[in-house]
Amino acid sequence: MTTTKRRRVLAGATAALVCAGVCAGQAATAVAAPGERVSTADRATLQRSLDELTTTGAQGVQVRITEGRRQTVLRSGTADHGGERPVPREGAFRVGSITKTFVATVVLQLVAEGRVELDAPVARYLPGLLPDGDRITVRMLLQHTSGLANYTGLLPTGPEEFSTPEAFEEERYRHHEARDLVALAAAQPLDFEPGTSWSYSNTGYLVAGLLVEEVTGQSWREAVEERVVEPLHLRGTSAPGDRVTLPPPHAHGYARIGGEVVNVTRMNATIAGAAGEVVSTTADLDRFLDALLDGRLLPAAQLAEMKRTTPVSPQYGLGLVAAPLECGVTAWGHDGGIAGYTSIALSTEDTRERVVLSLSTAPDPGEFRGGNELISEVFCG
Repeated sequence: MTTTKRRRVLAGATAALVCAGVCAGQAATAVAAPGERVSTADRATLQRSLDELTTTGAQGVQVRITEGRRQTVLRSGTADHGGERPVPREGAFRVGSITKTFVATVVLQLVAEGRVELDAPVARYLPGLLPDGDRITVRMLLQHTSGLANYTGLLPTGPEEFSTPEAFEEERYRHHEARDLVALAAAQPLDFEPGTSWSYSNTGYLVAGLLVEEVTGQSWREAVEERVVEPLHLRGTSAPGDRVTLPPPHAHGYARIGGEVVNVTRMNATIAGAAGEVVSTTADLDRFLDALLDGRLLPAAQLAEMKRTTPVSPQYGLGLVAAPLECGVTAWGHDGGIAGYTSIALSTEDTRERVVLSLSTAPDPGEFRGGNELISEVFCG
């Protein structure tokens, strides 16, 4: 799971959004209810922004824009390197760290049920797992203020980190146990005293997944399925575990490894686990974000905790990011990156405007220019 490029997505209020584009001339779908206001986002501006993304690092892209009851679905690029097949409008993709919002939602549901305390030490639920488990709280896991080393910085997790296609091939289908990855990180010194600073750590969410399993007796995958996916009828969403394929239809992601173009779509995503394993669609992520911010998944108190930032963590709540835009609007959501795919899901607090976008990477990813313009056009136009 790659994190360096992806962490720029929401930094500085989507200052370097890694997103996707729309091929010129491709039709978009849009349905407006009677009496609903017409979309304020200019189609030509969206088109230009998305086209720029497909020429600066994206192989293909799909985006779903919601304004009131009106939805617009756009796509760009191709589903395959060197091919002509268009990106599926309802294609599946790996959401990467947007998984964290699903997992945090489940943890906060357990808080609402009185089965977990946010400010209780992790050692209460997982004794012996972390050397500093008596000083790291559940809240710190979800807000990236635990100080836990990021395990993804301790082993190769992205295709670009391998020197040859053969080396990548040896690793891409390997099963990983969350406890082994946590142990790898826990053997490192803390990055800082728990609660005193902020640093993005996928390790914290692997621990959160283990906590869910300990408290519920279910795997975190089963808990997400039962508590989020099934109630919202998210038919295109799953946590695949050892399944290496994506359900059709889908676009393919690529990387250049040792000078060769490699299709990196197939992989065992247990290396991401509760930090980034989920597969979904733009329609499902749009429905999930709408339901979450609308208070249909969490009681008001727990939703408020999810959105509560601190001086130490001024933009990151609990599995949810606040992205203040230049026009004064604050969008809420999360971004994600994993081999072959980069995604983002953003919404206004009242859920009236929403954007869900996924790009599949070209062999030679660039700067992904155009994302800022797209977000500004939707939320500020």
